[in-house]
Amino acid sequence: MSLNDEVKTLITSLQTNGIIPINDYDITKMKGTTDGVVYIIQDRNQPKYVLKLDHPQQNSFAFQFLDTYSNIRVLPKLLEVAPDYQYILYTYLNGTTHFNRGSKKEWLTLLVKELFNHYQRSDSNSNWGRFDIPRTSWHEFNLHSIEWARESVASILPNEDYATVRTLVDELSAFETKEDKFLLHGDTGVHNFTFLDQKLTGVIDPSPMIGPVIYDFTYAFCSSPDDLNRETLLDTFSHLNLVSMDQTRLIKEVIVQLYTRIGICARVHPQDLADYVVAWDYWKKQL
Repeated sequence: MSLNDEVKTLITSLQTNGIIPINDYDITKMKGTTDGVVYIIQDRNQPKYVLKLDHPQQNSFAFQFLDTYSNIRVLPKLLEVAPDYQYILYTYLNGTTHFNRGSKKEWLTLLVKELFNHYQRSDSNSNWGRFDIPRTSWHEFNLHSIEWARESVASILPNEDYATVRTLVDELSAFETKEDKFLLHGDTGVHNFTFLDQKLTGVIDPSPMIGPVIYDFTYAFCSSPDDLNRETLLDTFSHLNLVSMDQTRLIKEVIVQLYTRIGICARVHPQDLADYVVAWDYWKKQL
């Protein structure tokens, strides 16, 4: 039996069990993760559902996030998960990622109000970091992040910039004992936001982790090279209810995040690299 036949059998079972209506659906295979695959289930050319077949551990992580935040409007609605986590089914969110997103100030403000302000605290005994790569401290998580980025930016930014970022990471660790742990999306970039008519319509593909809310916020802010300025940062940050910090610390958090973002950019989307380098020079001056 081909994989497509298996998927059709699975969809028939979902209909029989009343999870989705009985219809003659069209099934489109999309690009998935390294080990997984994603199918879009369409009804009369209208995408309705997403069926994700992935490593059970990854599906269980996504399930935990979507189940915890089941009432969040901008997240897909979880409909079904296999008992062994071989698949997960959720609603399709209209829109496209990356493009036609409008101003960062508008979509990031909406993201803060609709998602970040509703994050829930995690158990204080939880490990920091990603579920599959837990860290004993947030400081350790940040150190691994900037070391990973350093491998890609060594030929782009001078070593003095790494030294600056390393110092900032050490300075920020002083706040760790006062930091609450939250269940985060973990990959809040424009590649995981859906936009329609230049408005944010949804957030997809969580990579759940335990960390401070400021991480997802600065990740989103730095995830595109447009509007990476102080005015946009301060305006959108003013709506973030779960975080309290002065501007000096906020700027340090942004600079650390921007350094890691440049590392990602160099590996994944080098077409944005020139704009990020300009932004990097701008933010270094903010120190």
